[in-house]
Amino acid sequence: MLNLCVSLDLAVISRKFALYLLSTVCCTLLFLFLAQTSHAEPADKRMLVASTTQIADFARQITGDRWMVKSILAPGADPHTYQPTPADVQIVLAADLCLENGLHLEGKSWMATLAGDSGKPLVTVTRGLAPLEIHANGQSIADPHAWFSPANAALYVNNIVQAMVEFDAVHAEEYRARATLYLQQLRVLDAWIRAQVNRIEPQRRILVTTHDAFNYFCREYRFNANNDYLSIAPVGWSTGSEVGAGMTPERRREVVASIRQAGAQAIFVETTINPKQIREIARETGVKIGGELYSDSMGPPGSAGETYIGMMRENVLLIVQALQP
Repeated sequence: MLNLCVSLDLAVISRKFALYLLSTVCCTLLFLFLAQTSHAEPADKRMLVASTTQIADFARQITGDRWMVKSILAPGADPHTYQPTPADVQIVLAADLCLENGLHLEGKSWMATLAGDSGKPLVTVTRGLAPLEIHANGQSIADPHAWFSPANAALYVNNIVQAMVEFDAVHAEEYRARATLYLQQLRVLDAWIRAQVNRIEPQRRILVTTHDAFNYFCREYRFNANNDYLSIAPVGWSTGSEVGAGMTPERRREVVASIRQAGAQAIFVETTINPKQIREIARETGVKIGGELYSDSMGPPGSAGETYIGMMRENVLLIVQALQP
């Protein structure tokens, strides 16, 4: 009888242990499944494709994780001379909405062509801007590098918010709330830039760069008084083949003369353009290279310039350091 009882007890214990072990395994598998699915991209997540890294960053600030945001341009790429690839076509085909800078920043309107050929809606984020005018070869050209003024960056953001609200009205308040916070950050950035620039004596605020990407920055923060507060650069508003673009012998001579006349303390190369030309001018004029500025695209992931605010911050710190006594 005793042996029978012991056997029954062992059977009960074994059955309970088996149930406990089974429930533990099931809970573990369920936990792993939930953890994996919580990090997975929702199947219905919309995609927004921007032409440049700056516009993509503005879009991410507004959409958060609700949209997947991709940039056609990679960090360090030049929008003026960029030629779309078959991979870019596939990205745009998968998009729900496309964003471009406009004002001919995207050389030969490559973003408009990609969106048009794919039948995708396209928003020009400089809509409503009063652009600076560049005069070249008897023509007046709208400068497309408007984001170098945080006030203009705010216009980009407002245009993107409007597009998001029209496309996805259900989450309108969410988009507006994120934009409100980011617009406040842009106002703080503007005030910070002014405070930093004020550390440079007015007569030393001479900004010479590779191409005319910094007109809005110069006008906003009062650089290059001897050039109507516009950029001094050997290459025109574009590195491509448009009217007023590229470097001519006459333009090179004018820039060298301006550097000498203004007494520039430093000249700057840009991350998106071969520095050879500007380094030659530096040697010819005896002026030091002040460093490398982010211009037509932001920095790579993990760098200090991987966001719009980051690239503006790093540019300003570099300029102030190079132009102070």
